[in-house]
Amino acid sequence: MAVPKKRTSKSKKKTRKAVWTAKADKAAVEAFSRARSVLTGRSSSFYYAANNDISK
Repeated sequence: MAVPKKRTSKSKKKTRKAVWTAKADKAAVEAFSRARSVLTGRSSSFYYAANNDISK
């Protein structure tokens, strides 16, 4: 017969959520930084076609 699991404490739940949120915030900041460097032309590690026209 199925037995319900024990409830997770509020502190553990908040800690896990805080870690997840911090990781997401860090990834967003890094992505924004990379995008900004590409758009300003200061990027030295990204290679991309500047004028990529799909209709050709």
